Amino acid sequence: MTALIDLPVEDPAARVPKRKNKSGGSLGKYLAIRFVLIFPTIFILVTMVFFLMRLTGDPISAALGDRLPPDQLAARVHEAGYDRPLFIQYLEYLGQIATGNFGRTISDNLLISDMLASYGSATLELAINSLVVALAIGIPVGMLAAYKRDKWQDAISRVLAIAFYATPVFFAGLLLKLVFAVWLGWLPVAGRAYITTEIAMTQLEAPTGIYWLDALRSGNMNAFWDVVQHSILPATALGLLTAGIFLRLVRTNMIGTLSRDYVEAGRSRGVSEYRLVTKHAYKPALIPIITVMGLQIALLLGGAVLTETTFEWKGLGFQLAHYLTARDFVAVQGIVALLAVIVALTNFIVDVIAALIDPRVRY
Repeated sequence: MTALIDLPVEDPAARVPKRKNKSGGSLGKYLAIRFVLIFPTIFILVTMVFFLMRLTGDPISAALGDRLPPDQLAARVHEAGYDRPLFIQYLEYLGQIATGNFGRTISDNLLISDMLASYGSATLELAINSLVVALAIGIPVGMLAAYKRDKWQDAISRVLAIAFYATPVFFAGLLLKLVFAVWLGWLPVAGRAYITTEIAMTQLEAPTGIYWLDALRSGNMNAFWDVVQHSILPATALGLLTAGIFLRLVRTNMIGTLSRDYVEAGRSRGVSEYRLVTKHAYKPALIPIITVMGLQIALLLGGAVLTETTFEWKGLGFQLAHYLTARDFVAVQGIVALLAVIVALTNFIVDVIAALIDPRVRY
């Protein structure tokens, strides 16, 4: 009689290969990689600026070549070390930047670090004010355009978005000055504040350089109102450029969100349209705005050059135009290097915010 041998029964589930987790890397890994990428970004930008500025020769000859005799010019070039090989100058420049030493301006012999600290706060103030204007206009108008899709409100909003983005900043600034400062006389023509307010701001203890913030800290409401009046026109001229981008982004994303199943389910349960738009469809539509906000900061800083020149807003853009006219390329290198650092850090901060809001943002 043949004996029956019990063979082990193989579990079918054991033959199924285990699936790897494809949900992406961790938040810590993502933020670490984004932080590390800051340094090569700044390095590439600083390197490009250095060599592009040297295409016209050494900075001393570019700035003072037509104002000094040849022997004195040669002595100045040798003293500054600009007659050495370009690669040696480049390595020394990187070493100086690493220690925070940007050198001195050629045209007015100022420490570039002091100049950046003095005028950088003015540009930061203008960028903040412009971003507030862009958000205050772009988000609500974009929401209205999405809710009133294909109606006259939507058509007007789309035309405004194109007009805001296509209008040059300097033209918008001149037009705003002509209407609200010259014809109507409602707002100041130029400057950050009247001279009395500027003197009061410089006499404060440990000032931030952002006038409206310093005025609030000191409790000087007259100075605060003066600063606000002076900032309305330049902030509007620069903010409209970004407002057009935000308007289109909010409109496009809210149209997609309003057609989602959970919004339709809420509508079928009797949730009001106002709540559907402002609570359920609004937040998902903001994620793309946060994502592109870093790029818009770079756009604001680029537009600040024209805006500050138009309104005599004495910030980095105003000084950059001045040093370009004076052919002071050492000062130009310092300003552009600082702007590169600001843009890189801003993009990192935006990436952090986007990763915290949207769990899908991972490597």
